[in-house]
Amino acid sequence: MAIKKYPKTFILDTNVILHDATCIRQFEENDIVIPLAVIEEIDHFKRGSNVINLNAREFTRTLDSITGKALFNGGISLGKGKGKVRVVITKGLSNAIRDAFREDTPDHRILSAAFEIHAKSKNKNSVILVTKDVNLRMKAKALGIPAEDYTTDRVTSIEELYSGKEVVENFDDKLLSQFYQVPFEIPADEMFKKLKSEIVPNKYYILRNQNRSVLANYDSVNHIFKKIDKSLVYGIKPRNAEQTFAVDALCNPAIPLVSMTGKAGTGKTLLALACALHVRKLYRQIFIARPIVPLSNKDIGFLPGDVESKLAPYMQPLWDNLKVIQDQFPETDKQHLLVNQLIKDEKLIVEPLSYIRGRSLQRIFFIVDEAQNLTPHEIKTIITRAGEGAKIVFTAANGEEALAKVRTAAPALVITDHTMPKMTGLEFINELKNSDIKGKPPVIVLSANLGKSEELAYSDAGIEYVFHKPVNLSSFKDAVEKSMRKLPHLN
Repeated sequence: MAIKKYPKTFILDTNVILHDATCIRQFEENDIVIPLAVIEEIDHFKRGSNVINLNAREFTRTLDSITGKALFNGGISLGKGKGKVRVVITKGLSNAIRDAFREDTPDHRILSAAFEIHAKSKNKNSVILVTKDVNLRMKAKALGIPAEDYTTDRVTSIEELYSGKEVVENFDDKLLSQFYQVPFEIPADEMFKKLKSEIVPNKYYILRNQNRSVLANYDSVNHIFKKIDKSLVYGIKPRNAEQTFAVDALCNPAIPLVSMTGKAGTGKTLLALACALHVRKLYRQIFIARPIVPLSNKDIGFLPGDVESKLAPYMQPLWDNLKVIQDQFPETDKQHLLVNQLIKDEKLIVEPLSYIRGRSLQRIFFIVDEAQNLTPHEIKTIITRAGEGAKIVFTAANGEEALAKVRTAAPALVITDHTMPKMTGLEFINELKNSDIKGKPPVIVLSANLGKSEELAYSDAGIEYVFHKPVNLSSFKDAVEKSMRKLPHLN
């Protein structure tokens, strides 16, 4: 006899809806409960042009389209194979919540609704509070309510992502030798017989055996595998296979979208800028942008000075990379002077990403730095701006690789960002604290947009210094020096 499977009940926090307006469609056959306190909170976010404001409005329209008394009584079906959604009204805080938490806050009202639903449920494990607020999850668990993060749009494992490259060992020596003979390419049909993995257009390969190795790329248009060599691009030379692949993809006008991820300092932004300058004649302009997240939740309009002075701290890392490229040549060299001329003629533009909405980019080499700070919605917005002959490059780093680096390098001090792919700065710190690393280093956290609950969570985790971007360099320097003085071997 088959065991009947009962659907779970997921109670959504406001931050889940603001993060993903389509979240109620992501829970398959399970039921969804939205506390009235969430509806009230969403109402405060409807005005504005930020992503969370757009998500608030979109979710409100979606909920409004679901009509009928059933929405409040027993819920209404979201469609075939889906569960039900309903809005619940609670009469103030429950006694248990009021005894535990004195303040009547929206978070505590949501927690109270979850507590009441959990108390009435026969299967206690089937009622789950879903929130991106770490502190609220801890409060729920303390009350015996299962709580989870919303991870539908999160990559669970970086290894599962398409990396764009593959290493093939013990490859056929006869085919490898052909790559070193004119025209330095092999018909794809011959290679297909030897490659067992999926063949993807523009994929890069490290093919090797005991005698030789070669870097190759699959050109699906011409149906060939071609040899890739290290190329000098505007004074910058790639130092390994991955950088060589990146340079080839960045300089290839047939590849309109390139994404690069890697640890900090691996040359993602530098290579993108160098390649853009190298192929500048193919494009009308070079745009370099990075996300601008307001300082202390204030728009840049609140900061003193004109637009350029407001943006200068955000854009400085991009100018630093340009300076590195310029310094590859003497000051009197035409290549050095060309960069200044391109900036003067507005052929090379550094500007905030917030100005991109509504633009149409024709024949633009567009570099988006720090793409890990963007939401999926913002990424889609950027891609849809690309017109004919445009090329878009995304650069990003991730927290899991940073943790691996700390394990192997044993640094004296760790400076991490709060927002990273794979894991947040808080998750990074928790992993670091629970690891077997001896003499755990002090940590300084940087963030462009940090809520009060996250700040408290960092404080609870023992993090003394949390800086909002753009960082005050004097205060940051003092924090680094004080952190270093606490190290036993430096006293």
